[in-house]
Amino acid sequence: MKTHLIQLSGILSMLLITSFAFGQQKINFQLLDSDQQSPIVGVNYSYGSQSGISDAEGRLSLTWEEKTILYLNHVSYGRWFLSPEKVQEAAKTGFSYRKETTIGLQPVSVISIKMTDEKDKKIVLSDQERLHHDAGAILMLNPVVSGIRKGSNFAFDPVMRGFKYDQLNIVINGIQTANAACPNRMDPPTSQVALNRIQQVEILKGPHALRYGIGLGGTINYIPEKPNFGSNPGTYGQISSLYESNGNIWRNEGRVGFQGSNYDIGVLGSYSSGSDYQAGNGEMIPGNFKRGTVGIYGDLQVSKRDLLQVSLNRNFARDVDFPSLAMDLRTDDTWMGSIFHTRTMEGQKLVSWTNSAYFTRVDHLMDNLLRDLNPRMVNASTPAITQNWGLRTEGTWTFEQGKLYAGIDHRSESAEGSRTREMLMGPMAGRVFTDNVWQDSNIQKTGLFANYIFTLGSSTLNASTRLEVNQAQALDPAEEFIQLNPDTKNTQINPGISLGWQHSLGKAWSLGIWAASVQRSGSLLERYINFLPVGLDPWEMVGDPQINPETNNQIDLVVGFEKEKVFAEVTLFGSYLTNYISSVKTDLNPRLPSSPGVRRFVNLDEAFKAGVEVSFRHQIIPNLSHSLDLAYTYGEDLGLDAPLPEIAPLDVRYRMMGQFVEGKLQTGLNFRFVSQQNRVSEVFGEGKTPGFNLIDWDISYPLFSNLLLKGGIQNILDETYYEHLTRPIGMNKTPMYSPGRNFFLMLSFKFP
Repeated sequence: MKTHLIQLSGILSMLLITSFAFGQQKINFQLLDSDQQSPIVGVNYSYGSQSGISDAEGRLSLTWEEKTILYLNHVSYGRWFLSPEKVQEAAKTGFSYRKETTIGLQPVSVISIKMTDEKDKKIVLSDQERLHHDAGAILMLNPVVSGIRKGSNFAFDPVMRGFKYDQLNIVINGIQTANAACPNRMDPPTSQVALNRIQQVEILKGPHALRYGIGLGGTINYIPEKPNFGSNPGTYGQISSLYESNGNIWRNEGRVGFQGSNYDIGVLGSYSSGSDYQAGNGEMIPGNFKRGTVGIYGDLQVSKRDLLQVSLNRNFARDVDFPSLAMDLRTDDTWMGSIFHTRTMEGQKLVSWTNSAYFTRVDHLMDNLLRDLNPRMVNASTPAITQNWGLRTEGTWTFEQGKLYAGIDHRSESAEGSRTREMLMGPMAGRVFTDNVWQDSNIQKTGLFANYIFTLGSSTLNASTRLEVNQAQALDPAEEFIQLNPDTKNTQINPGISLGWQHSLGKAWSLGIWAASVQRSGSLLERYINFLPVGLDPWEMVGDPQINPETNNQIDLVVGFEKEKVFAEVTLFGSYLTNYISSVKTDLNPRLPSSPGVRRFVNLDEAFKAGVEVSFRHQIIPNLSHSLDLAYTYGEDLGLDAPLPEIAPLDVRYRMMGQFVEGKLQTGLNFRFVSQQNRVSEVFGEGKTPGFNLIDWDISYPLFSNLLLKGGIQNILDETYYEHLTRPIGMNKTPMYSPGRNFFLMLSFKFP
């Protein structure tokens, strides 16, 4: 017995000594870029009681701490952590790898629209969204973005935190954009985005993304797929088709590409059509539309250090119903092209330089000839053309603890078009009137910008600035417009600055504060529209070329919490606006006898907006997760002590997601609650809207490795509802209801 005690005592002593020795063990490993295999220098780390920065070789030297997570943070690689098991693995192999990520420290939501298993995206969509004929509609999967609907099936014009139209900066790949040729915005910029190759959408909330232009209320950036040379050389492609029962909607999309070690080229196309749909109460809503895109693209690695990317798209729309407007869209033909050249450097602070150019031309025709009018008083049509082109040059510098983007860009926007009215009845029957609605107006914007992101201990700081010269003129001003606005030229200088700070509060919590002051000049519509009803009510609108720039002074506060299975984030924002661009009623005589009067664009002295946004994700068990998102904005005209118009109500989304049969069978149940909106602008004739509840369900399963089947039911309860920002129909303001119960089925085939 004594011998056994001695042996047991010896074993315990050895274990204690070993444990103590391991507890004091030094571990060393190197952090490497997973693509370039180069050291990641300047990584801030926190490991229990230890903290520091990786050295010039990307190495970490730590004292082992049992059951302790290693937290890492780098300006170019984001924030991540290594579990105790991963720390042990790195100590054994001597290496730990991390892929560089593009991060925007301003408050941002990312929508991924590529089929992927990545779990770090806030919202993961299916190929169903890639099929959508309107890129504005998919934005509303996030409650932060709502949409103005003037057509029942087309032209979802995004609104973020009560900011709309040119208060939002809509870009593709950080540069390309379009202007609505239609004065009523039947063709907003989002409607021109071809989704075939879009990988993700950045919703950059607030005026902080000055690198891409002036977005007074936010920036929406559609990001294309990155080149992937040689990973799977040969031919590849995808063909997808979706059918919706309510409205007889067909959506089709496809592309074929050819890929090699230094090239990726291909063609793409899409076509969608639909007809009238049924609301929950059985009412039929006019909803005819035809929409399509054809395009070509090419990514060429012309040398080891030079990447050339080109794209050319042709979009078209035909016979689209807009029941809330006096006319329908008859034709919309758009050309969009872009070219990017990126030069990468080696062994110096300047790591890349990108030069890019783009052009967009929109040829639009709207008329009332498809309307069944009784009596038909007038035949009216408005052909219009907008053209955009732009240049951009930007360099990227990296330092041990920071990254700098800086460059110059130029944008040109122009619009021309006239409305023709043929009088059919009354004393003026037979006469034809022509109204110069756009006056061949144009705006030139030249901007100088810089964005510096750097780490300081456990904090990351973001400083952005922009200085933009805005030159506007009308080359063919109408006589009645000159009488009201003798000087149709104007040059304005718009400064903008944004400062952001993000700090890690221990192992799970983080805090971010952003402050910005940004100034925006009036748009083509706000400066040069000439007696046309383009607002919330039927009053005709007239622009002011000398309108002052509006300024947004905003603060965002973001509190985050993240562990392995839980992510939560709360954002609070407050916005104080001066010279806010709006409109007021005048005693001017309207051009149409049916119009109640004329409004003129003016500056309001002061306005205020505030709101809250919440995002929550939780992995309940390995094959079951759920999420909750909500957004609410409050807007006030401080001069009138009255609500600002077109502010969406509280919007709450809850989703339960499951993965079964080894993750192949995926299903989701969605619940949406929208409150009634009683805070409306009476001076704009805005009506109160009721709240509603929606339930949707979807399920998908891969029939084969390259064939996906997906189906579901939208608005299961057949709710009769309409969004607050949906424009009503006619003088009686009949609601334009959204679709009732809708069944859909999708097939998506990929090769090889």
